[in-house]
Amino acid sequence: MRTIVITGGTDGLGRALALHHLSRGDRVIAVGSTPAKGRALLHDAARRHPSAADRAAFHQADLTSAAATRRLAATLRHTHPRIDALVLCAQRYRLLGPRHLTPEGLEHNFALAYLSRFLLSHDLRAALEAAPRPVIMNVATPGVPLGRIHWDDLQLTRGYSGTTATLQSFRANDLLGAAFAATHPRTPVRYITYNPGVVATGMPDHLPQPLRTLTRAAFRLIAAPPDTAIAPMCRLLDDPPAHPFTAYDRTRPLPLTRRAFDPEAALRLHRATRDLLDTLTPQEP
Repeated sequence: MRTIVITGGTDGLGRALALHHLSRGDRVIAVGSTPAKGRALLHDAARRHPSAADRAAFHQADLTSAAATRRLAATLRHTHPRIDALVLCAQRYRLLGPRHLTPEGLEHNFALAYLSRFLLSHDLRAALEAAPRPVIMNVATPGVPLGRIHWDDLQLTRGYSGTTATLQSFRANDLLGAAFAATHPRTPVRYITYNPGVVATGMPDHLPQPLRTLTRAAFRLIAAPPDTAIAPMCRLLDDPPAHPFTAYDRTRPLPLTRRAFDPEAALRLHRATRDLLDTLTPQEP
């Protein structure tokens, strides 16, 4: 029985993946911020697949907090010393409005969409390496040439916009995969940065009006349903590529020679992230 950990596992792609793997007989740990959605996932899983009740679990966690993310990783290492796949889907867009800081003083998009993925990728490495064919799938936007890393101001204290912050987190995730492979050259873990395209998820729910209504209308026209969009993701999770790091735009592999995956930039961001984490005040459990 494989063990699959999915952040953002109660909505959209994450939820569809959770139900798929439970139907296959896998053990699934879904991570989310809303207990009601966690209960709904577990109820739906047991209704569809009665045997899934013993194989499905929900962990509530605030992934905007580095301390909470680290506690989650420690709990998962203790309860599941072998993890076959880690799927990173958690995201909540803040495209409009003022700059929002987490209790640790970090810019919200950076903390949730990038830093939590950095921490879980590295902190769960040992549990992943205990599996026969371990894989990390970081669901992001490789192949989209928008945004950049603001090296002199990663927390965007100057000239902030939600769009700028969101796009920076996307580009940071491109570099995260490249840096993971470079900093762990002997690991058996295969790291995939994956762009699922436009998918009908709950993303518009977090947008202000009138953008929420417009985005929902656009999704109805062009977005793929999650149950359809996960098909190529499942194939990669079942049969990970041989290369330590790969990037995909749906079924299309992307050349790693692209600037988005520049090895020097990847290691630079890795070092900057480690330095940032060293400055955070430890949070009480």
